[in-house]
Amino acid sequence: MCFSAGASFTAGAVLTAAGVATVSQAKKKETRLFSLIPLIFGIQQIAEGVIWLTLNNPGHYPGQSLFMYIFLAIADVVWPTFIPASIMLMEENPGKRKVLKYFVVSGAVVSLYYAICLAVFKTTPEILNCHINYKGTFIPALMVPMFLLYLISTITPFFISGIRGMKWLGLAMFISVLVSVIFYFKNITSVWCFFAAVISVIVFVIIKKENPRTT
Repeated sequence: MCFSAGASFTAGAVLTAAGVATVSQAKKKETRLFSLIPLIFGIQQIAEGVIWLTLNNPGHYPGQSLFMYIFLAIADVVWPTFIPASIMLMEENPGKRKVLKYFVVSGAVVSLYYAICLAVFKTTPEILNCHINYKGTFIPALMVPMFLLYLISTITPFFISGIRGMKWLGLAMFISVLVSVIFYFKNITSVWCFFAAVISVIVFVIIKKENPRTT
């Protein structure tokens, strides 16, 4: 599988449109944060599309660093806290809601760690095996533990939630990260975000099912 600017821009356009539709479907205030997921993924994919252009045409497309940090800030800083928090807000079961709070905390730890790394360490995008590799010199001893905590914080809440359809979305996310780790480990940030972005259209279905029923 080979990605490109076209693939990122297409995914971004589709997800932005799907995101707007999803937000418009969020009739309950508890679902509004969760409904933003496809739209944010759309913005993220458009940012990576611009990065593709800057890498393929150096000197012709400025702003590479800006769009790289937009992409990485969403991938590494926003999602670890945003996803468990948005699921927690939707959860009606008090016991499950209490458990989900712990994942919001763990996600916040991950977000803080990556925010510091992005601020302190230099990161450079490069094309590697037809994918974008974000090459950074983060703390070696913490790379694996923080990556695992990232996965736990962002994927486990889907399986804890009692909201209809949430476990299917979690399963799709888990399979996508498994494929990314096995086949695209060096490019995992770019590849998994692309897979997760496409999968996020399921959010529309979940939000629609959560709307108040009319009689």
